[in-house]
Amino acid sequence: MKKFYPDYSDMTDKIQKSLDVLSEKEKEAVKNLLIKIKTGRLLGVDLKKLKGREDIYRARKGKIRIIYRTSAKGIYLLAIERRSENTYLST
Repeated sequence: MKKFYPDYSDMTDKIQKSLDVLSEKEKEAVKNLLIKIKTGRLLGVDLKKLKGREDIYRARKGKIRIIYRTSAKGIYLLAIERRSENTYLST
């Protein structure tokens, strides 16, 4: 299967597997969120800094959560998941 987001070369197998189980509608929502995060156009994005984490953020669209870290070198995806009780435990 073709990688969904070729621009993110640091994407792990975990992220790709998370994308593979999403519906096409959910993949499109993730794609749009990632574009907004990457370009810095965050107006209208449900974005929140995670408590107790200096540089980790959560972007939300419906039940989908994108958890990522920012640094001077760029943006690193940590997780793309459907919301559950365990969504924020692994970051």
